[in-house]
Amino acid sequence: MAEPIVTYKDVHKSFGDVEVLKGIDLDIYPAEKVAVIGPSGSGKTTIIRLLMTLEQPTAGDIIVDGRNLWKMEKNGKWIHANENHLRSIRGDIGMVFQHFNLFPHMTILENCMTAPVHVKNEEKSDVKKRSIEMLERVGLGDKLDNYPSQLSGGQKQRVAMARALVMRPKIMLFDEVTSALDPELVGEVLNVIRDIAENDDMAMILVTHEMDFALDIADKVLFLDEGVIAEQGTASEVIEHSENPRVQSFLQRFRG
Repeated sequence: MAEPIVTYKDVHKSFGDVEVLKGIDLDIYPAEKVAVIGPSGSGKTTIIRLLMTLEQPTAGDIIVDGRNLWKMEKNGKWIHANENHLRSIRGDIGMVFQHFNLFPHMTILENCMTAPVHVKNEEKSDVKKRSIEMLERVGLGDKLDNYPSQLSGGQKQRVAMARALVMRPKIMLFDEVTSALDPELVGEVLNVIRDIAENDDMAMILVTHEMDFALDIADKVLFLDEGVIAEQGTASEVIEHSENPRVQSFLQRFRG
């Protein structure tokens, strides 16, 4: 059995007096596709923001590819991770946000190139070639010189995915990437995610309200409720056959 690429060990997160995560234990394996579902405020987005180092855990450990994310060893002692340590691990993780987070003053090609060139110090010519390939892959090869303001929401989200893929991450995080889109644009974005899930060997964590999509592509589904993993299993076990009344109540709103 392969070692997990991500492990959460008794991870807690509080914002002020509000405890959002109440002891998360979780293993995610290389190439595994994990969907995270649950009601608003249950801690779903916080789980992936901790992994992306956008938030810091209040307690517990997160291990990424054998390295402790938030702690590092120095002179035989564990100390808080410095920025270099965080950056080295963060380079293995790509994240696609709900609201795209593109640079408005850059073309979409420049948006895709900037991190590999400036963060990973890669050769500009190599990065340009890879960026064009990824933009073509998401169906935007004819928009290289366009700016984000010239694109639809679905196109912006596809740029965000291409940008993350250009970094060649080992782990991809998707934070409710369709929730800000008009309904007619959701399908085009889900098709790109499906292509990534089927053809790339990276681990993926998707926070989503698209239950049919989760059922289709996820190897494992986590149901979060009030800061704990209330249920986990295969997509079929959790979405179609759960006997947990909290899961059933949540899923009822997605059924016609």
